[in-house]
Amino acid sequence: MTWQLNRRSFVISSAASAAALTGPGLAWSGNSSQVRVAVVGVAGRGASNLAGIAAAGAKVAYLCDVDEPRAAAARKQFPDAKFTKDFRTILDSKDVDAFVISTPDHTHFPAAALAMDAGMHVYCEKPLAHTVAESRILNNLARSKKRVTQMGTQVHSENNYRRVVELIRAGAIGQVKEAHVWCAKSWGGDGKKPTDTPSIPEGLDYDLWVGPAAMRPYNKAHLPFEWRRWWDFGTGTLGDMGCHYLDLVFWALNLDHPIHVSATGSPVNDEMAAKELTATWKFDKRGNRNPVDLTWYDGGRKPDIKGILPWGDGVLFVGEKGMLQSNYGQHAFIGLNAEDAKKGLKIDPIAASPGHYVEFIKGIQGEGKPMCSFDYSGLLSEMVILGVVAYRAGVPFNWNGKAFLADQPKATALLTKKYRAPWDKELAKFMNMTQLS
Repeated sequence: MTWQLNRRSFVISSAASAAALTGPGLAWSGNSSQVRVAVVGVAGRGASNLAGIAAAGAKVAYLCDVDEPRAAAARKQFPDAKFTKDFRTILDSKDVDAFVISTPDHTHFPAAALAMDAGMHVYCEKPLAHTVAESRILNNLARSKKRVTQMGTQVHSENNYRRVVELIRAGAIGQVKEAHVWCAKSWGGDGKKPTDTPSIPEGLDYDLWVGPAAMRPYNKAHLPFEWRRWWDFGTGTLGDMGCHYLDLVFWALNLDHPIHVSATGSPVNDEMAAKELTATWKFDKRGNRNPVDLTWYDGGRKPDIKGILPWGDGVLFVGEKGMLQSNYGQHAFIGLNAEDAKKGLKIDPIAASPGHYVEFIKGIQGEGKPMCSFDYSGLLSEMVILGVVAYRAGVPFNWNGKAFLADQPKATALLTKKYRAPWDKELAKFMNMTQLS
């Protein structure tokens, strides 16, 4: 089936039957108001996801946050929801159908993997995971467990992205030779650890917040807002924003595994992400698409290409006939007239979306498959984090995505990571799932 959606944006293709989408305790029969969710991380970005999933018709059955004071507003808003600091206490619940995960990057994988293994469907913020291996495992796990999934790349559901994908695929600028994506943000630092030793705030379970990462002293330099800068917890600007902006190119050009990855930026350190970064992925020919190079810029860097529009953030497709530039809400042709570019095109229209969260809820009911399910967003996240790997490794490398192999030992060492006890034992059963299933 295909849904005709109205505001947020994606094509929903035929779904598995409701029976195929059930797991332990998850036999499904009912309407959207009966989908019971546990929202893991309920402040900051989590507050937005909480509001969105509730507005989509889900029943908020559990609220989970390691920081009680920051969870106070959500608990007041949903007084009937049960509350816990540790998502693992929810895994055996018969009152939850799905997890909505809005935690820092380093805890996406434990929450998503353990939830799917326990029989629950998963909506997870971007990037899907903290490492390339974790992204691959979540993709494989969702497929093998037949879970409904969605990654929180909400702009994928907006109409502007759909129109750009239609135009690129219809050949409006001819074969795309290269694409460039830039973001003005800078989630990076010089690698200096904080030296002050403040007390852990009352109500914060700091051990749970650190989760599987190596323990370090509490400091506001890490949480609740700055964790994206630190490698132990985040993935820098590329990880934070790449899944939004690079998604448009990944979608329009039907990309999958790059064959070569390289990156340069501010001096590499073991603690913090780049202040500024350029990363390039090379993709081989696929179907009717020729080989293509994709380059990312952040921290104030931009492509040096004549004629591009002076937008703070942007996505540029360079084709044989001209260029097309886009951002979240608008797009424009460069070097050719829009009417001429569109003349005679055979557009394969992409339907509108009922909403990013509604898609997830209806997917659980067996009414379509969310377009940012992990079989798509897992590959997107892999690509994004491979760029992080290239920067941290300090060497370019060839990548065999099907075999999950990099040809540089320094890159191989960064494809996965070690987990702190007791998380290492809890997650060990998933670690052999990096081969394509």
